[in-house]
Amino acid sequence: MTTRVTLLSPAAGDAQREVRFDDDAPLSEAGLRRARAAAGGFPAADRTLVSPSVRCRRTAAELGLSAATASELAGCGMGAWRGRTLAEVAEADPAAVSAWLSDPGFAGHGGESLRELCDRVGGWLDGVADVSGRVLAVVEPDVVRAAAVCALRVPLDAFWRMDVPPLTATELSGRGGRWNLALGRTPGRP
Repeated sequence: MTTRVTLLSPAAGDAQREVRFDDDAPLSEAGLRRARAAAGGFPAADRTLVSPSVRCRRTAAELGLSAATASELAGCGMGAWRGRTLAEVAEADPAAVSAWLSDPGFAGHGGESLRELCDRVGGWLDGVADVSGRVLAVVEPDVVRAAAVCALRVPLDAFWRMDVPPLTATELSGRGGRWNLALGRTPGRP
């Protein structure tokens, strides 16, 4: 029994351009245009899911996908840093930013740690591995990175070594919880 999971990163919004911890801001006009242009560029799926963020839900809508919201695929909860730029946080508390980037258990911002995010996403992957078929999910880039870390069973610091551009697909295929990974596909390309 083979499971195929396509994790699609959402179209860009202002938070990404500004390097701001997501505050559920909408997509940019350019992001909306790119999402509309990508509609129909992904294989049909048995199950279509979406992260609860505005950005992911709007991307799914612009792609013409009817998707169920999956709270377990939410982006990392950033607590007090939500809505602030990385530069603002680093200026106010450089030690906290350093800890966040080096300690997977850090949750000093009052949100979720990297370890907690990876555990949550890894638990979802374990569950989806038990069902054959195709799953398409529009999720935040940090969820894509967490899924890759879990699928490959690499150390958590590998999370920081992955870039996930907007509107790219990361594909996981496997059976029995053992995954193969294909990174960075764009809509309409095999």
